[in-house]
Amino acid sequence: MSEDSSSSEETNYSPTTSISQDTFTTETTTITAFNVPPETFPSSSSTHLAIQSLSSILTTLPPPLLSSQDQDPAFSLLHDPDISSQVSSLLRLPDSGAGDNSLCRWLYDTFQSSEPQLQLVVLRFLPIIAGLYLSRVALKKPLAGFEAVLLALYAHETTSRAGHAMTVNVPDLSYSSIYHETKEPAKDNKAAELNLAVISPSLEPHGTVRSTKRARIVGVALELYYSKISLMPVGSKIDFFEFFKVWSGQDDDASKECETQDDQEGVGKESVTKEGRIPLPWEILQPVLRILGHCLLGPKKDKELIVAACAACRSLYSRSLHDINPQAILATRSLLRLGEKTLDPKNINADHTEIPMNNVIAL
Repeated sequence: MSEDSSSSEETNYSPTTSISQDTFTTETTTITAFNVPPETFPSSSSTHLAIQSLSSILTTLPPPLLSSQDQDPAFSLLHDPDISSQVSSLLRLPDSGAGDNSLCRWLYDTFQSSEPQLQLVVLRFLPIIAGLYLSRVALKKPLAGFEAVLLALYAHETTSRAGHAMTVNVPDLSYSSIYHETKEPAKDNKAAELNLAVISPSLEPHGTVRSTKRARIVGVALELYYSKISLMPVGSKIDFFEFFKVWSGQDDDASKECETQDDQEGVGKESVTKEGRIPLPWEILQPVLRILGHCLLGPKKDKELIVAACAACRSLYSRSLHDINPQAILATRSLLRLGEKTLDPKNINADHTEIPMNNVIAL
């Protein structure tokens, strides 16, 4: 095993093989995926197979799911609070990320079924998987189970992007607007030129999680989550925000009220707060900020979600100040101000992208 492997277990994964051949191997155990290729049965059979496999892992499942009476079983798997609670509890167990973990095997196999609705179910638990994985890496615990799921998501994105980077065209920001270069002909007006900005570089296939590629692999999984965020339950997003605060290792603004207490208590609180701090390179921070932005400014105004997003944003802003990271400071501070405006009762239904209309012309 290479020295730069992320844990004591090594995950071997080939994104080009079919589900009937897919395995992920550790030093102590090999977990084999479902033996039936997904193309041999219809979507309903694929969902039923996933439910039957999950029933052997969880304590209880809703009777309609087991009896095939549920009209939309994949939707129930995604939104049922009891199922989410049981899966979350199992994922948070101390040894949940090991290679022989049955729930990690189920998540891996379910995502490999290539059924979009079932893949959403796996993505619903990505906040806990990524959160626990990054928090436990430094503890040198067996994490091959978590790594297998993350590699499955990464391989899916690698195939979907077909070697292309994610880009967006933006105006030349060196000009105030397209109207500031009126002397030149329109075709030569540089103010109207668009610059190509790379949001996410092209992906290289990876069969294992190396320490030098860990942030990229997890970041791509977060990008995939963001692309489906409008379909995710609120509870899944709130799970993410809790880990954002842990990752930052910084108290939010509300915790500053404790600064007047004695020094000994403050030192103890600081040690607990910083225990889960992890490195936050741009590969991870960028999709995190996009997720926060959607939850703060998205069309669905859920107060609990916005409050949780603001708390996470405050922690990330404090971390950015601590690291003296100008790019992160600008982004987190901007999101924090927008979040505070959104929480204002006068602005709860406001659309901040709308240009205000006024009959008075200010000179």
